[in-house]
Amino acid sequence: MRNGKIKIAAVSCIGKKETMTSLQIRQAVPGDIARIMEMIDNSRRLMRAGGNQSQWVNGYPSRATILDDIRDGHSFVVADGERLVGTFAFIIGRDPTYGEIEGGRWKNEARPYGTVHRMARSAEGRGVFGAAIDWCRRQTASLRIDTHADNAVMIHLIEKHGFEKRGVIYLADGSPRLAFQMLPTGVLCEPLKGHIEESILPRYASFDDAHRGDHAEAVMQNSLRLAQHYDVDINMVYTIAAYHDLGLCEGRERHHIVSGRMLMGDKGLRRWFGEDDLKLMAEAVEDHRASSGNAPRSIYGRIVAEADRDIEPLKIIKRTVQYGLGNYPELGKEAQWRRAVEHLHEKYAEGGYLKLWLPESDNAARLRELRQIIADEDCLRQHFDRFFNECEN
Repeated sequence: MRNGKIKIAAVSCIGKKETMTSLQIRQAVPGDIARIMEMIDNSRRLMRAGGNQSQWVNGYPSRATILDDIRDGHSFVVADGERLVGTFAFIIGRDPTYGEIEGGRWKNEARPYGTVHRMARSAEGRGVFGAAIDWCRRQTASLRIDTHADNAVMIHLIEKHGFEKRGVIYLADGSPRLAFQMLPTGVLCEPLKGHIEESILPRYASFDDAHRGDHAEAVMQNSLRLAQHYDVDINMVYTIAAYHDLGLCEGRERHHIVSGRMLMGDKGLRRWFGEDDLKLMAEAVEDHRASSGNAPRSIYGRIVAEADRDIEPLKIIKRTVQYGLGNYPELGKEAQWRRAVEHLHEKYAEGGYLKLWLPESDNAARLRELRQIIADEDCLRQHFDRFFNECEN
């Protein structure tokens, strides 16, 4: 879902016999109503056959309810080729029935979330629940769902697909429902990704050659790789990395502080994150700078700090040359050489201020290689001359 529009998505599902079926998710239209009601009737029959006599009674969900969902843009269908095999409602925004929860609590309650309702499938529909949830996970950074305590099949599916039971909520008529939550969702939120690609990354184009968009994207990818080793929210990791150098627009000295301030000031991020999330991410952005002298305050800060190192010896040397030419154009070649040597020794040599934070990173071995080059002045000068000539030309 981007800029209020729904992006049609194909979801690959593996069946019991390991055969691949391609299911399509799209927004429902009024012409789908007859087929949707057939699927709801089928799912109601399955509930009764499974011993669930109390859910979807008295004509709920009615044709009028589904038409309201369609009108409001909340109704979706799952298609297998031309045939509709599933349906569900997906609503982003606070659900009043989730305001109070009994016997437990929501995790990160302040974070915006999406809710799945009115899930149904046809008699021949297979993999519908998994396809729908996989799609929903990509639309938001937090997901909730509820079901009747007698709906054993749905409870099994909900827990199988990664939801955690949080407690009991009550519908408007007082009926209890088991409530579940998926936080984090484990995949990148597509609207968040779109926001960053369209509104944030283009700003790097005005920075020096060493801090353009390719650097930001490299830090984002490095951060996501490191995140696989930790119990963290990859949507937060991705966002932190995207903002980490944005403050260069106000100069290098305090760019990490400015970057954190810019993240906090981005009202668009409040579509996916709560205030506590934003504060934690801003701290991580502030802590990424290698010269800060202090250890990052959280695992998120350690991840982006380590990802920002991106220690590839020749790339480091080239970026040092690029930075010198971009920020000190008045210096001649020998002055640029002295500046580069001073910077490389101060930051990367034995005793330099750069610190490594995560053992899962490949940076330690690469840093040893870079230090060998720095210690060999003739070798370092050869690399400097080559990159200086390339960058000047």
